[in-house]
Amino acid sequence: MLRAVRRNTELGLILVGTLVTVGAYLLASLARDATIPANIGAFLGVVLGLQLVAHLAVRRLAPDADGTLVPIAGLLNGLGYVFIVRLDEARVEPKGLAALQSVWVMVGIAAFIATLALVRRVRDLEAYRWTIGLLGVGLLMLPLVPGIGREYFGARIWVSIGPVNFQPGEFAKILLAIFFASYLVEKRELLAVSSRHLGPIPLPDLKHLGPVLLAWGASLIVMISQKDLGSSLLFFALFVTLLWVATERATYLVVGVVLFGIGAFFAHSQFVHVQDRVAIWLDPWKDPKGDGFQIVESQFAFSSGGITGSGLNLGSPGRIPLAETDFIFAAIGEELGLVGATSILVAFLLIIGAGFRIALRTEVPFERLLATGLTVLIGVQSFIIIGGVTRVLPLTGVTLPFVSYGGSSLVANYVLLALLMRISDDTAQREIAR
Repeated sequence: MLRAVRRNTELGLILVGTLVTVGAYLLASLARDATIPANIGAFLGVVLGLQLVAHLAVRRLAPDADGTLVPIAGLLNGLGYVFIVRLDEARVEPKGLAALQSVWVMVGIAAFIATLALVRRVRDLEAYRWTIGLLGVGLLMLPLVPGIGREYFGARIWVSIGPVNFQPGEFAKILLAIFFASYLVEKRELLAVSSRHLGPIPLPDLKHLGPVLLAWGASLIVMISQKDLGSSLLFFALFVTLLWVATERATYLVVGVVLFGIGAFFAHSQFVHVQDRVAIWLDPWKDPKGDGFQIVESQFAFSSGGITGSGLNLGSPGRIPLAETDFIFAAIGEELGLVGATSILVAFLLIIGAGFRIALRTEVPFERLLATGLTVLIGVQSFIIIGGVTRVLPLTGVTLPFVSYGGSSLVANYVLLALLMRISDDTAQREIAR
C-alpha cells in the first residue's frame, strides 16, 4: 500500500512540475514574440516523456524509494532548461544550447536508470572501496595531465579527449563520497579515541589525524594547481562532515575548519588568482567594467527583479557573462524575483531534507554515511554557487545542480540522485521484511 502511495505521489508531483515547466516555457515565448512556439508539442514530449521514463524505471527498479526526489530534481532541471533556452535565443548568434542541453538531459536520465539497474545493493560498493577511491583521486587530478587538461576562465578543471569535453571532478566527488563513507565505517572507532586534551577539548591520536591532513592536502592541491576554489571547499567539506558524523566528535569539525582556514590564508598570500577572487568579492565596484563586471551585473539583476521579477523574457540577464552556467541563479532572480529565487532555494532544501531523512532511516552505517555525504555534496555545492552569485562567498566555478547548463554536472547529479533512491529503497524493503 505504501509503495503505491509513494509512486502515485511521485507521478502526481511530476505532472505538476511538468505543468510549471511548460507554463514557464510558454510565458517566455509569448513575451518574446506574442506567439505560441511551434515546438511546444516536442518540448512537452521531451520534458514529460523523460520524467515519465525515470518514473517508470523507479517503479520497476526501486519501487519503495522516496517519492519526492525525482519530481523536485525534474522541476529544477525543467526550469533551468527554460532559462537556458531563453538566454541562448536572446543572443544575436544563438549557440544551440537548447538542443545540447536536451541531449544531456537524456544522457542524465539514462545514467540515472543505469545506476539503479547496476547498483542493486549500495552495500556491495564497500568491497571496491580502494578501487573506487583511486579512481576518484585519478579523476580529480586528470585535468593536470598535459595534453588533455584544459584551463577555462582561470580554472583548470576541464579535460578534452578528442571531441569529448567534460569535468572529471563532477564524477570524482561521487566516487570519493563512496570511498570516504566506506573508510570511515571501518575506522570510526579508532578515530573517536581521545588520548590527549588541549584544555577542555579532547584530541585524537596524531596518527589518526592522518585522514584529515590528507584531505586538507588534497584540497590545497586542487585549490593551487587547478585554481578551483569551489571544488576545493566542496571536497574538504565532504570529508570533514562525514568524519564528524561517523565519530560524533565535534573536535574534527573544529580542526577541519581551522586547517582549511590556514590553507585558504596561505593560498591567498601566495597566489594572485586567489587574491583576485577575494578582492572582487569584497569590492566588485573597484573594477565594474573589468573583473567585477559579472558580480556587478548580477547585483543589478537581483535589484531589477524585486519581489516578483520582471517577468520571463522581460529582463536583461543576458548582460551577465556566462549567465546560463555560473550565474543562472541571478537570471532567475531578475525575471522571477525574490519569489522565484526563494522557490529555488526551497526546492534545494527539500532535496537536502529528503536526503538526510534517508540517512536517518537506514540502520546500515555505510548507507547512512553515504547518504549523508551525497546530500552534503548537493547542499554545499548549491550553497557555494548561490553564495558566490549573491556575494555571501567569493565566486567559484561550480555549477548549480540540475539547473545550470552543462553535461558533466547534470549527468553526475542524476547518478547521485539514483544512489540516494537506491539507499531509500533498500531501507524500505528491509523495514517491510521485518
